[in-house]
Amino acid sequence: YPPYFAAHGEPEFAFFASEQEMATKIRNGFPADITHPCAESWGRMDDGGLLKPIDTARLSNWGDVFAGLRDIDSIRNANGDVMMLPVDWGNSSIVYRTDLYEGEESWCMLFDEKYEGRLASFDSESSVMIAGLCHGYGKEAFNMTDEMLAEIRPLVEKQAGLVRFYWNDQTEIETALASGEIVAAYAWNSAVKSLKDQGIPVAYAVPKEGILNWLCGLSIVQGGSGDDDLIYEFLDAWLDPMAGKFLIEDYGYGHSNSVSFEVSDPELVAALGFPSDPIEMLDNGIAFQPYDPQVLQNMVNMFDEVKMGL
Repeated sequence: YPPYFAAHGEPEFAFFASEQEMATKIRNGFPADITHPCAESWGRMDDGGLLKPIDTARLSNWGDVFAGLRDIDSIRNANGDVMMLPVDWGNSSIVYRTDLYEGEESWCMLFDEKYEGRLASFDSESSVMIAGLCHGYGKEAFNMTDEMLAEIRPLVEKQAGLVRFYWNDQTEIETALASGEIVAAYAWNSAVKSLKDQGIPVAYAVPKEGILNWLCGLSIVQGGSGDDDLIYEFLDAWLDPMAGKFLIEDYGYGHSNSVSFEVSDPELVAALGFPSDPIEMLDNGIAFQPYDPQVLQNMVNMFDEVKMGL
C-alpha cells in the first residue's frame, strides 16, 4: 500500500489464526478499524452487526477493479452494499513434489495411503471440506447435510492417520516440502512461488474435481475509532496498482486492480499461470462458498473430535 505508507507510515496490525478467531475478538470488543476477511466469511461478521458498508465513490481506484469483481454478489449484502472490498485472490489446491509423488491430480492425493506420514493438510475445518471434494460433493462440500458429513467422516479419520502434521503457518509446509519430509500438502499459491524460487521441483495440482478459488479483501469495522478519511485512504492504497504489482510478483496471488497485471513482469505473470484475461482463473474453478453457521459448527466439531482421537 505505497501511497498510504509514504504519507503516514506503517499502521498498527494485529494478527489472527483464523477468521473465526478474528470475528470473536472483534465481537468481544477488540479495537479495530479495518479487517481482512474472505468472501465466504465476512457475512458472519455482518450478521453480527460488526461491519459497515463501503462507499466505493470515495475510492479513486475502484474504476480499475475487474468488472467481474466489482459486480460479484459475494462482496455485497442483501441491499447491494459493498461490505468487503475485493483485493487479493487466488487458488487453494495441493502443492506436491514432482520428483517424489506419483499419481493423478485430485483432492484424493491427500488421502493416498502410499504416502502415509508424508502428507500435510490445513489445521481447520477446511480439511473436512476437502474430504467432501475428494468424495465428489463439489460445491455441496461447503454446506453438507448431517448425512453427508457422516458419510465422509471415515475419510476425515483416514487422513488424520496419514498426515505428518496439520499446519497453521504455511512456512511449515514450505520447509517440509523443500526437505522432502512431505511430498504433498494443501496450500495457497504463495507456497508454490516460494518453493520454485528455491529451485524445488514442485507443481500446483489442478484437481480433476476442480481447483478451489478464493477471494479476500478489506472490510470496515463498525464502531472503530479511526479517522474516516484515513480509513478510506488505506483502502484505496490497497487497490493501488503498485500494491497489486507487489502482491503478484512477491506472493503469486492475483490482485483486483486490472492495471496491476499491466505493470507487473509479464514473464512472471505468465509463469505463475495467469491467463491473458486473469479473471478467467476465478471463473474456471470452485469458488469458496459461505458456510451455513450450523454446518460450519458441525464441521468444526467433527474435525476437533477426529484430532482428539489421534
